[in-house]
Amino acid sequence: MRTFNIHEAKTQLSKLVAQAAAGEPFIIAKAGKPLVKVTALEAPAKPRRLGFLAGKFTIPSDFDRLGEEEISALFEGDDEAAP
Repeated sequence: MRTFNIHEAKTQLSKLVAQAAAGEPFIIAKAGKPLVKVTALEAPAKPRRLGFLAGKFTIPSDFDRLGEEEISALFEGDDEAAP
């Protein structure tokens, strides 16, 4: 693992970070004394995708009207239509 002093790390930071991300960690030192180790982070989990249940079930064609009479009765106060 390579060691770079702070000044050298500042001037080459982009290149060093790219190398660390590719799996080559490095150490930043001050006056020859190691201070920090720079390594790549683990890759984040893949985001959940929309549509992962496509084709697994069907939605009834009257989905937007299910319970319509009962809901209307609750809003309108019609006790006969309510369950």
